[in-house]
Amino acid sequence: TELAKHLKLSPSVISDYESGRRKSPGIQTIKKIIDALIEIDKDHGETTIHKFDTMAQTQDGIIEIMEYPFTLKAKDFIEKIEANLVTSKKTVQQKNIKGFTLVDSLKTIKNINSSDYSRLYGWSIERAIIFTGIQYGRSPMIAIRVHPVKPSTVVYHRPGAVDPLAVKLAEKESIPLAVTNMPLNKLKIRLISIGEE
Repeated sequence: TELAKHLKLSPSVISDYESGRRKSPGIQTIKKIIDALIEIDKDHGETTIHKFDTMAQTQDGIIEIMEYPFTLKAKDFIEKIEANLVTSKKTVQQKNIKGFTLVDSLKTIKNINSSDYSRLYGWSIERAIIFTGIQYGRSPMIAIRVHPVKPSTVVYHRPGAVDPLAVKLAEKESIPLAVTNMPLNKLKIRLISIGEE
């Protein structure tokens, strides 16, 4: 009712959009709905938007972060980003992906502290963390090994080589480790498009 008042529409129109009885509104209407929801939240002390503060403040080193509206099997995710698994196939079994974080590994290693580390995980630890800008990949796997929270999957983007220690650490933690050589811009587009399929 409050949203309908803000938009100068009847509550039944809003209800029809919510239930799917009315076809999806155009982009201009969606923008008006979002603006109205933000205004309503401001009127209520911005309680809703503050719940998402940690997600909005992206940490230096995080290139892209996204939650998927569904769960994807890790092996399917690895295939979609044209990656090759470097750990055993048993590591990928029973692993799911609900989102991803694409990280500039050098910036992250230089700037991250223990309280910021949790931001890599967004809303779920069932995610892929993709490291770009790495030489051998030893440091990212050591950081993952020592931290109590573990991602579902780790992907190295265009590493110079893959250190055998990184593979051993991934195996020990039962974390699939994969390598993709897809160009970075194409990888970003692919990662986002997976959530829109």
